[in-house]
Amino acid sequence: MTTDAVRNAWYPVGLLSGLSVDGEDSLLLGEKITVFGSDDGTPRVESCGHILPVVQRFGHLWTSLGAPDKDLFTIPEADHPDRTLVDVGVVRVKCSPLRAVENFLDVAHFPFVHTDILGAETHPEVRDYKVEIRDEVDEVWATKVEFFQPQAAKSAGGGITTEYMYRVPAPTCSVLYKTCPPRPGEWDVIALFVQPLAEDLCDVWPWMALFDDESSMTDLIHFQQLIFLQDRSILENQIPKKLPLDPAMETPTRADLTSVAYRRWLKRHSYTYGAQLVAE
Repeated sequence: MTTDAVRNAWYPVGLLSGLSVDGEDSLLLGEKITVFGSDDGTPRVESCGHILPVVQRFGHLWTSLGAPDKDLFTIPEADHPDRTLVDVGVVRVKCSPLRAVENFLDVAHFPFVHTDILGAETHPEVRDYKVEIRDEVDEVWATKVEFFQPQAAKSAGGGITTEYMYRVPAPTCSVLYKTCPPRPGEWDVIALFVQPLAEDLCDVWPWMALFDDESSMTDLIHFQQLIFLQDRSILENQIPKKLPLDPAMETPTRADLTSVAYRRWLKRHSYTYGAQLVAE
């Protein structure tokens, strides 16, 4: 369902480094758009002959079909001069855009989907963590998340207990802060920017801001693509296809606290595109 909240949100529609001056057709919320690059650094997006608002941030071009009432969120770590900024590319997934975000927030699947990389079947426990909706910034946050990982990052030399923080600053975006193996005390940042093509189809644009002086850009991209491609088969086979917002439709466990808060937050904002409101 396309509500004002859905149309007024910001969405990623392409990598700034890959835009064509001749324009490339795409979809946003089921509507055709055309994304244009430019030689002078002023890309644009058109829909039905109308120029849409745009923002250039995190190496991506963002647009909205409506009239956003606030600026696109920021990630301060993106401006740190020592970080390696990684534009991972795009993965098309036959699933609800909200399902893609929720899966990114889920720690419990690590041992079974990302076996021997982000999790191990011998360490399936999800320890207690804290989840809150921070009204002052209107975001969902999960903190004090800890999980044993055989290879927490491309630069990791062995298994470590990794600490996570999850942040949902927009309905179709999530930002993960995690232990940085080369720099204890710092956070690596991995974000998922989702472009809703339709209610059951999306383009996912992963992006990272890392402290890593050893891995090549190609290796960093391939590592993150490997992780997400492992998720894709799970996402494309979830039932129901849309994300249920009625608490009675699924029974959450302790490990699902972030998902529960995310769904509650979506309902608060009347964001229902890609959501299932009642049992069918």
